[in-house]
Amino acid sequence: MKCPYCAHLESKVVDSRPSDEGASIRRRRECLECHRRFTTYETVESLPLVVVKRDGSRQAFDRGKLLNGMLRACEKRPVTLAALENIANEIEQSLQNEIDREIPSTKVGELVMDRLRGVDEVAYVRFASVYRQFKDIGTFMSELTKLLEEKG
Repeated sequence: MKCPYCAHLESKVVDSRPSDEGASIRRRRECLECHRRFTTYETVESLPLVVVKRDGSRQAFDRGKLLNGMLRACEKRPVTLAALENIANEIEQSLQNEIDREIPSTKVGELVMDRLRGVDEVAYVRFASVYRQFKDIGTFMSELTKLLEEKG
C-alpha cells in the first residue's frame, strides 16, 4: 500500500477491524519509511448487473424499481414492507450470484412471481397480469386456474 505522505510502497498493518456492519474492513497501517500512520478500507467489489429488456435494450439493475413493482402489486394487501424488502434482497442476491452480468428481464419477472406466489396470491396475480401482459379474460382465467390447481 502506497503511503499517502511519502509515497513509499511498503507498510505494515497495525490494527484491523470490521467496519460498516461487516461490509468492509478498516485497517490502520504504518509506513515503513516515514513511520506515519494512515487508514485504509477494504471492500468487496461488486460488478454491476445489467437487465436486458424484451426490446433488447439494456438497463442497469435497479432494486428500487423492483421494489416499486412489488409495492404496486401488493397495494391494499396485508403484505409488510419488510417482507417485500426481504424478497428484493433475495432476488438481488440471487442475481449477483449469477455468472452472467446481463440478466434477461424475463428471469427477474419470474423470480418476483415465484416469491410473490408464496406471500400473497392476489399480489401474485396482479403482478403476473402486468408482467405477462394478459390480453383478455381467458388468459387471466387460465392463470387463476393454474393457481387453484397448484393449491388443491
